[in-house]
Amino acid sequence: MLERFLNQTTFKSQEDFKKNFKVNIPEDFNYGYDVVDAWAKEAPQKRAVCWTNDKGEHIDFSFVDIKAYTDKTAAYFQSLGIGHGDMVMLILKRRYEFWFAVIALHKLGAVVIPATHLLTKKDIAYRNNAADIKMIVCVGEEGVTRQVAEALPDSPSIRQLVSVGPQVPEGFEDFHKGIEAAQPFVRPAHVNSNDDTSIMYFTSGTTGHPKMVAHDFTYPLAHITTGSYWHNLHEESLHLTIADTGWGKAVWGKLYGQWIAGATVFVYDHEKFNPADMLQMIQDYRITSLCAPPTIFRFLIREDLTKYDLSSLEYCTIAGEALNPAVYDAFLKLTGIKLMEGFGQTETTLTIATFPWMEPKPGSMGVANPQYDTDLLRPDGSCAEDGEQGEIVVRTTNEKTLGLFKEYYRDPELTHGTWYDNVYHTGDVAWRDEDGYFWFVGRTDDVIKSSGYRIGPFEVESALMTHPAVVECAVTGVPDEIRGHIVKATVILSKDYKDKAGEALVKELQEHVKKVTAPYKYPRVIDFVNELPKTISGKIRRVDIRNKDKK
Repeated sequence: MLERFLNQTTFKSQEDFKKNFKVNIPEDFNYGYDVVDAWAKEAPQKRAVCWTNDKGEHIDFSFVDIKAYTDKTAAYFQSLGIGHGDMVMLILKRRYEFWFAVIALHKLGAVVIPATHLLTKKDIAYRNNAADIKMIVCVGEEGVTRQVAEALPDSPSIRQLVSVGPQVPEGFEDFHKGIEAAQPFVRPAHVNSNDDTSIMYFTSGTTGHPKMVAHDFTYPLAHITTGSYWHNLHEESLHLTIADTGWGKAVWGKLYGQWIAGATVFVYDHEKFNPADMLQMIQDYRITSLCAPPTIFRFLIREDLTKYDLSSLEYCTIAGEALNPAVYDAFLKLTGIKLMEGFGQTETTLTIATFPWMEPKPGSMGVANPQYDTDLLRPDGSCAEDGEQGEIVVRTTNEKTLGLFKEYYRDPELTHGTWYDNVYHTGDVAWRDEDGYFWFVGRTDDVIKSSGYRIGPFEVESALMTHPAVVECAVTGVPDEIRGHIVKATVILSKDYKDKAGEALVKELQEHVKKVTAPYKYPRVIDFVNELPKTISGKIRRVDIRNKDKK
């Protein structure tokens, strides 16, 4: 499949990758027809999805199965009035119907809006109205369908509600009855152009209302680097990305790049994450490739890994937040596997990464993906030098940058506020070493200016996380008359240290940070808490901590 889109598919070095990597973009590309249906024709029995759940159920779907089910789903959605450009929200957790629905909507030229099951009535109504959502397809669970139904009176654009089960409440269509009764699917005469919107995400909103990030139909091709050259997948790979389908990480790791690479996507549908259960899945199903955020790996390394046969595991990648070097070192010691970090946003695909031909530097995100013209800029717009902090930006020209979002839907002011003068501003700060490796510092809003120094929260958080007392932490700046700001750490303690919270432990942690990193970065204030404020996607809302401190 890769040969369809790349002139050269194997690379020996970063120089080779930078010089020769180029994606050939077909006219009117559609992932449903040009990848899924192409696999169904070339290798019909090739396994596409290996799905299991915490109830012991297990189903394998071949590509010919996926084609058949997505055609049925597309025909069913057509019968409900869904067509080109219609907005459809999917709240499907880790149900296999997610894959049916996404590909079916692509085949119709409609717009996919993945969403989490954690949304409340207010969240759902906001999204319905912001995007004029026409249909919602969701899991048939009381906690989800009730919120969806209660949002309906405030959502005039909604025409259809569909449940995939196990319950189908009054007012909801039955997905499975619908696809079985649907007429044979007939492909529309014109499905899409490359610049039509295919998928849209509401960002997690770490500072305000969620933004609507719209991507076009070429977006899946930008994930070739994700699947083939970051996850390092091949046609025999069985890949597990730990993510709910409501987040962008799902299409990063459970769909687009994986199937272009010919890998099988492994899905474990579970209600509550349990590290022991996940290790058992890796052992029992012989998972070869794993991608997860650092938080997951922190849980895994606390387990007794000697109880599990992890010999099938070939490769591990990590993203979602900056990787603490202590987690890297511990996982390497326990498994012999190096964690390969990557960085990107909802607005982009993989922008910076550690690729297979590189030696990782623990704590570094890696090097620039040649798919993007990535740079670091000072606040005055000039280029930062090696070793100097700057905002990560992507330079653009009149030629489309594959993988970069189209716009913030219905918000041209916000779009032009972050993407102007042919430069997209990520809002993330990093520095680059002499070898071209990028090191994350923090969001531009989160960087602390103290006594003339610019201190990145991640630097201090990384130092704190190497102390056994600290399970999780968030570092922020507190206004100070003399220094401008001082560093504050809000800390969740491990169970062995909870009864030791006090001045002695504060001093111990402060001295620990002074030894691990530059002494001027140590937190002058440490607050012990039971939980940190987070978005529904699990990202720490440092802005809430700062606002609370101001009050």
